[in-house]
Amino acid sequence: MENFDQIFTLLAEHEGIGLNLDILETGLLNILALLAILFYTGRDFLGSLLEERKTTIVKGVQDAEDRLNEAQNRLVEAKKQLEQANIVIGEIKNETTATKKLLLESDAYEAKKDLEIRFDRALATFRSKERQIFLEIKQQIISLVLKRTVIRAQETFGPKERATVLINDTINKLEGDLL
Repeated sequence: MENFDQIFTLLAEHEGIGLNLDILETGLLNILALLAILFYTGRDFLGSLLEERKTTIVKGVQDAEDRLNEAQNRLVEAKKQLEQANIVIGEIKNETTATKKLLLESDAYEAKKDLEIRFDRALATFRSKERQIFLEIKQQIISLVLKRTVIRAQETFGPKERATVLINDTINKLEGDLL
């Protein structure tokens, strides 16, 4: 802060800031000569550096544009492949659905066929059992009828002689009908 104050103090003592027009005193010629020498000698060096830098930048920009174009081409190709993959996936889904449907129909047909076979077997078993029971009942009825008939015949025809006469008469009648 002191240095800052000193600067203002010095400026106030020398009557402010002014423009020095003395070329020799200011060293303007020295600066201009130095700049001229720098431009003259450094022109080739700076020109070649700037030209190399320009070439490098142009090449970098061109490479970046090439990579961008290549990336865009790959993106377009990837989109095409994605569309093709989606189409293939759709076809696979459709085929899978159709195959599932066919398998279900086939399974349903096989199950129906199997049920029909089982039902037919059960029905045949049922009918067989029904016939067997019917024959057993018929046999029992015949047996009961014969027993009752024998009992009634014994009650009605008590003695053997009468039964023998009746049997002979019946046989004689039947012989006449048969002849």
